[in-house]
Amino acid sequence: MNKLRTLLITLLALFIAANADARKPVIFMIGDSTMSTKKLDGENPERGWGHVLPGFLTEDIIVDNHAQNGRSSKSFLAEGRWEPVLEKIQPGDFVFIQFGHNDEPGKGDRTTTPGGDFDDNLRKYVNEARQRGAKPLLFTPIVRRIFLNDSTLEDRHKDYTEAIKRVARELSVPCVDMNKLSDEFITNLGPEESKAYYMHVAKGTCAAHPEGKQDDTHLNARGARAMASMAIDAAAAALIELKPYVRHYDFVVAKDGSGDFFTVQEAIDAVPVMRGKNRTTILIREGVYKEKVTIPANRPNIAMIGQGKAVITFDDFANRTNRFGETLGTSGSSSFYVYAPDFYAENITFENTAGNVGQAVACFVAGDRAMFRNCRFLGNQDTLYNYFGRQYFEDCYIEGTVDFIFGKGTALFNRCEIRGKRSKAYYVAPATPQGTEYGYVFYDCDLTADPGVEDYWLARPWRDYGQTVFVRCRIGAHVCPEGWHNWNKKEREATSYFAECQCTGPGADTSRRAFGYVLESADKYLPHKVLLGDDGWCPVTHIPDSVDIKYP
Repeated sequence: MNKLRTLLITLLALFIAANADARKPVIFMIGDSTMSTKKLDGENPERGWGHVLPGFLTEDIIVDNHAQNGRSSKSFLAEGRWEPVLEKIQPGDFVFIQFGHNDEPGKGDRTTTPGGDFDDNLRKYVNEARQRGAKPLLFTPIVRRIFLNDSTLEDRHKDYTEAIKRVARELSVPCVDMNKLSDEFITNLGPEESKAYYMHVAKGTCAAHPEGKQDDTHLNARGARAMASMAIDAAAAALIELKPYVRHYDFVVAKDGSGDFFTVQEAIDAVPVMRGKNRTTILIREGVYKEKVTIPANRPNIAMIGQGKAVITFDDFANRTNRFGETLGTSGSSSFYVYAPDFYAENITFENTAGNVGQAVACFVAGDRAMFRNCRFLGNQDTLYNYFGRQYFEDCYIEGTVDFIFGKGTALFNRCEIRGKRSKAYYVAPATPQGTEYGYVFYDCDLTADPGVEDYWLARPWRDYGQTVFVRCRIGAHVCPEGWHNWNKKEREATSYFAECQCTGPGADTSRRAFGYVLESADKYLPHKVLLGDDGWCPVTHIPDSVDIKYP
């Protein structure tokens, strides 16, 4: 019994240790309104820089913002706001501390004295955070936008700024001088341009502030993003452990108000037309964005990165009618459109939720050199429309029912799962134009299906010269022995090109294929070759070890 009890205790300890190791570090934030998370009622534009900070970090770290409007270093303690934070802190976490605005004289029982209780409060936060195994950082307060003249701001925080620096030196704790950084930033902007970063709201333009507002202390989303950018860069410079978590994007889209925009289309519309070779990066924070989104041809080189479960979804379908009574058609049903070249997407789900109502596209791609990594494409019939151009899909998941990957584009699918959802259906319907060297190539992919699905075909030619090749794919038993379907047009067996090479799995037996080729060598279809075109484009990140590749 004792041996069993000892074993159980040991296993429990190992389980706890394993889960502790898997826990993401947390940045706990304590401070005042310039740092706090704001309510979004009435389209309130106000933000604290802590509110938007997650948009500058990877998914490997969590921000837990406890900053509160109107709090000083004294009142935050007096109201019992520090104890709940302290209880949650674990070794390896970080604590960002910023007070000063409400510690100033004239704030009643919130006021503290630099060199006295203000310093004592800071020491308490730092020492107790360290006792819990966290790494504290002190931040001086950001400036108020009060110009004495065109080039000088009034410094209302001087004594508190010096006190924070003094405590930082005394306790050997990193200090980010946001007072100096924000002063330089706002001063360089000048009296007029700097208004765009603070809560200057015109009357009748915002439901949250119907009478308007002229506030030179609190930030709007643009101002908060600017301050957060400076804050996290300075913090990572002062505390090297933070550096791996820092990321910068041109725009951030977030449902919780922590970004520049609430919708994906707003961010795309904000991209300057024809930036050329300059990449515009857009972070899509976790959330479901129900909107039809278009990347127009005049906005090339956009990269969209999803954070958490970022979903772009809509529910149009081909037979739905517009305001003029016209049906949308297959092309018009899509949730997401790409017309611009050099589009990149990562960690995003593209979805059409119309259901089994005929053609309902989740993603329509007509831009050349489009790349999708670790993305999901969810729908039923006609999920992914490769309308035109070269497209690369890596580690993606694509599901559907009938011909759910289709079009005349050249598309390479590398290490993807392709999942059928209905019996007696088809994975691919290529419409490859005559004379095109490559159509669809699936390399190292898994061809799967929902439970109970059977009699699935690999592909059928939508147009006469459709091409589909499966190389080193794992094919499930749900795929019928005939493999390929001629779309009831016998002549297409001669004009189309369907082939398999080195595939495995219960559905990979080629002895009863209706037509098509079994290739002895896949040299022509190696991932780095398929998309080269005339410009040598090679987006593939994983090349088989046996390939001696020379990049163009």
